[in-house]
Amino acid sequence: MAIQLKHHHTSTLSHRQPPFSASPQPPRAASLTVHAVLGGRAQELIKSGAVIPILPKDAASAMESQGYKLLDIRPQWEIEKARVSGSLHVPLFVEDKDNGPITLLKKWVHFGYIGLWTGQYFTMFNPDFVDQVQNSVPDKDSKLLVACGEGLRSMMAIAKLHQKGYKNLGWLAGGFNRAADDDFPVVEGTEKLQYATIGGASYYFLQLLLILQAVGKKS
Repeated sequence: MAIQLKHHHTSTLSHRQPPFSASPQPPRAASLTVHAVLGGRAQELIKSGAVIPILPKDAASAMESQGYKLLDIRPQWEIEKARVSGSLHVPLFVEDKDNGPITLLKKWVHFGYIGLWTGQYFTMFNPDFVDQVQNSVPDKDSKLLVACGEGLRSMMAIAKLHQKGYKNLGWLAGGFNRAADDDFPVVEGTEKLQYATIGGASYYFLQLLLILQAVGKKS
């Protein structure tokens, strides 16, 4: 699928696919209807040109020459694994720490179906997301390049931010998972940026796959 970039050439995303993907599932604590509405609104904004899709390989150039500020909306546990130096961090989703009986049951189901494999916590929408962005970036004319792991959560974030008056928004198309090692000049953390969403049991499968790939190249 081709995506029209800001400088009017097309590029495909398929070659940026990491060798192993453990896609984080939509947080079960949030309404699926809300996800669908925000996602649909974001797609309309991108299609109309109101939000500019920018591939990871073009992000550093957009930040340097066009003045975009990278807004990383991933949860804290992904940020700790890998983050772009100098980026802003405001999570769209936060860990749901409610310990009521219904929530505990949902957490147990989440762990069995998702958490054990991906390492993702049971989350909820950050109720202070827009306010926290406004505190960090009060000028709503600022250019913000909104990013997450795969591009899905960031689509929801741009819909919320655009609704609140931020009109110069970019979307990191495909998310950090499709970034190459040299797309961003300085990356901090213990993992590669494109693997930061991978955790739990899937992380060990990833490490095994990388070892097998390295052995294959040597042979």
